[in-house]
Amino acid sequence: MRPRPSLRPRLSVRTRLTLVYGSLFLVMSAVLVTVTYLLTVRSMEQRFPRGNAGSSTTVAELRNVMAADAVKRLMALKAESDRQAAQQKREMLAQLLQSSLITMLVLGVLAVVIGYVVAGRMLRPLHTVTAAARRLSESNLYERIALEGPQDEIKDLADTFDRMLDRLHRAFDTQRRFVANASHELRTPLTINRTVLEVALASGKSPPETKALADVLLGNTARHERLIEGLLLLARSERELGTRTGTPLPDVVRSALGQLDGRAGDVDVEARLEPAMATGDPVLLERCAVNLLENALKYNVPEGRVWVRTGERDGMVFLQVVNTGRPVPSYEVGTIFEPFRRLRADRAGVRDRVGSADGAGLGLSIVRAVVAAHGGTIETVPRTEGGLSITVLLPAARKAALTG
Repeated sequence: MRPRPSLRPRLSVRTRLTLVYGSLFLVMSAVLVTVTYLLTVRSMEQRFPRGNAGSSTTVAELRNVMAADAVKRLMALKAESDRQAAQQKREMLAQLLQSSLITMLVLGVLAVVIGYVVAGRMLRPLHTVTAAARRLSESNLYERIALEGPQDEIKDLADTFDRMLDRLHRAFDTQRRFVANASHELRTPLTINRTVLEVALASGKSPPETKALADVLLGNTARHERLIEGLLLLARSERELGTRTGTPLPDVVRSALGQLDGRAGDVDVEARLEPAMATGDPVLLERCAVNLLENALKYNVPEGRVWVRTGERDGMVFLQVVNTGRPVPSYEVGTIFEPFRRLRADRAGVRDRVGSADGAGLGLSIVRAVVAAHGGTIETVPRTEGGLSITVLLPAARKAALTG
């Protein structure tokens, strides 16, 4: 069971550090104001005691020598003096408390601002690491962060990241060499076999049985060549793009239709190509269109139809290929993009492994790899009348990049 996404707002590390700094400062300021206020109250109580008890003896003695009215006036004056002293003490404490709170709030705001700036400076090396990680791809794995500064935790992280890039660079170089060597080692014997078989077929001295066998072997060799080409193209498509240029999808579709000219048979192909400028590798995008159209023609019905469209939608460019054919269950849609998987139009209607003349089962796998390398998505919808509607969405090329 997948965990539910949290509904709490996402705060950056800089914001969290700023909140921690500000909260700690406000708490400590509140403690300081409270302690200062209590000490001031205690000091004022000691310097200005209320003390009516200390004056009781004086008043008793005065009663013996002074008249009653003089005593009353003295008591009134002392009460008024005590009241004024208490009022002044309250005003001083209130003013002290108010000034302390205002000062605490002002310093709290300054602490938040200073904490935000300091947190940004402390996190600047992490931003450098993040920016370097975003820039890196297979084509520029030679770049390194090379962070300068004290040997702290962030410097250790950057050095570890650089060492990881060294290992990745060596791994990708090994992969490139392997693909190049495999391409040469696998293509060369098949090319030799195809040449020998074609010579045997063209020779007039070869008996009919030999020509029939050579024809069968030539077909098998062609299928093996297509399989190797598909595997190498799939390996190339799943890597990072080395070339990104503005590519008009209508031109890509026209070139793909030209390559499939004569293979449509009795299937009617209708193209409605509106302007759509993608950014990416033109060769891979053309192979993507060829595979989509080839799949739509191959898995069709007699006198069927294929609709191909290009255009723009929601800030993206799209290539849509729709075909007639047998009904495809929705649960089989996800499997047709897996390598060596395809749907046979036989009575069982089950998925089949590679091994027939229908193909190697790599066409749509290559489409998915090419689209993923370009940062796009694929929408596949089974048609109720039969067949599929496959829409490839790709990032649109920026106009500024095209005109610059």
